Amino acid sequence: MTDPPDLARMRLDYSEHGIVEAELRKDPLEQWELWLADATTAGLTEPNAMVVATVSDRRPRTRAVLAKGVTDGGIEFYTNYTSRKGRALGERGPDSATFVWYELQRQVTVMGEAHRLHSEESDAYFAVRPRQAQLAAWASDQSSVIESRNALLARFDEIAARFPGEVPRPPHWGGYRIVPSEFEFWQGRPNRLHDRVCYERSAAGVWTRVRLAP
Repeated sequence: MTDPPDLARMRLDYSEHGIVEAELRKDPLEQWELWLADATTAGLTEPNAMVVATVSDRRPRTRAVLAKGVTDGGIEFYTNYTSRKGRALGERGPDSATFVWYELQRQVTVMGEAHRLHSEESDAYFAVRPRQAQLAAWASDQSSVIESRNALLARFDEIAARFPGEVPRPPHWGGYRIVPSEFEFWQGRPNRLHDRVCYERSAAGVWTRVRLAP
C-alpha cells in the first residue's frame, strides 16, 4: 500500500514577478482582465474558471463555474436557478468568486453581490451555447438526487427528441452578474512574503487600494 503524501512537507517557493502598485490599473476590473489575458496567453486550462461561494441556512458551499462575460462593471456566470447556488442567490445575493492560476502563482478574489440577468441577456447567451449543452440544461435537474447516470442519459435523449430543432432556454436557467464591491489580487513571492493588494469600492462608487500583509 502506498504511503499517503506528507502534506506538511509539500511546498513550493514562489518566484514570479511581484505586484508593483505603480503598474496596477485604477479600475480593478480592468486589472482582473489583464491577469485573465495573461492566463489565457499562457495556455492555462480554462483560465475563466472560478470558485463561487454562497451561504444558505448558515452553511457555506463552494463550486467551480466558468465566467462567461464581463458587462456593466461585473462578471457573469450561468446556472440553474433551482440548484443549490441558484436557491442561495435568489434574485440577488452576496457572492464571492476566486480565480486561481497556479502556473502563474496568482489568484484573484472578487466579493460583491450577484444579480440575476434580464431574460433577454440569458436568452442571448443560451443561443450561442453548443446544442448538447443546451439540451443538458433541460435534462439536468441540478442538485437533485437522481436514480442513476443511465436515468440521466435517458432524460437527455428524451429532451433531444423533444427539441429536434432549435432549443429554447429553460425558464429555470439563466445568468448572474457579480457586481463587485471588493477585489483582492494575490501574487506568490519568495519566503511566503506574498503580495496582496485589495481594492474596495465606496458607497459613491470610488475604488481605493491598500496593500495587505501576506
